[in-house]
Amino acid sequence: MLPPDLFAAGVDFHGDLLRNIPGIRASQHLFDDLSADPDDWAIAVAAEGAERIATDAALVSRPFDYGTAISYSFEAAHWQATRWSDGTAYGVWYGAPELETTVVETAWHWYRFVRDSYGEEDRDIVTDRRIFAARCDALLVDLRRREADHPGLIDRRSYAFTQQVGRYLHQQQANGLLARSARCDGIVAAIFRAERLSKPRDRRFLTYRLNVARDSFAAEKTPGRKWLKFAPSSLG
Repeated sequence: MLPPDLFAAGVDFHGDLLRNIPGIRASQHLFDDLSADPDDWAIAVAAEGAERIATDAALVSRPFDYGTAISYSFEAAHWQATRWSDGTAYGVWYGAPELETTVVETAWHWYRFVRDSYGEEDRDIVTDRRIFAARCDALLVDLRRREADHPGLIDRRSYAFTQQVGRYLHQQQANGLLARSARCDGIVAAIFRAERLSKPRDRRFLTYRLNVARDSFAAEKTPGRKWLKFAPSSLG
């Protein structure tokens, strides 16, 4: 049972939240690595889109589709589990007021994936990220400064408590929450209702460079110029 005092505070939030997603600086066709024939690309695009959930604003609404699609097809796998959702019943839109927080959060998840796939390779693995802002206007549950009484809010190894909190808030039709990041001192937002977000617009691209063998990570605003760097293992 969740402690009743946990949800005592709220914040009337009106402002931008930044979301950090995979994206490439230079546009390219999604399927040009599979075939050189444009007719094949058209077939691949049609096949890929056949089961896609239609949306007029993917940057805002797409995360909320995940729970619907995954609970229908892969409920037992829980492969889309996140801090505030087990990934089988509803999706969550994650953002943060500060760019640095989005980098730390996404760097940790990318580090885990690369470590499991290429952990022995002593080389830089490079990827691009797309940063966009969305306006959020909502009354949010304020979980900031509650981690001393409820350490499960920032548990780096278990999402059991936070997924319980997220499930309860989603069932109560809450708009979302603000909480401290488990990976840094920044603040993160978890939004449960797409209608509380609007006006998505691009801010910038980033390049990530990761060498798991050397435990090094760097984010670049301009390719070739390190902007933010740290040892990714320190986030776990």
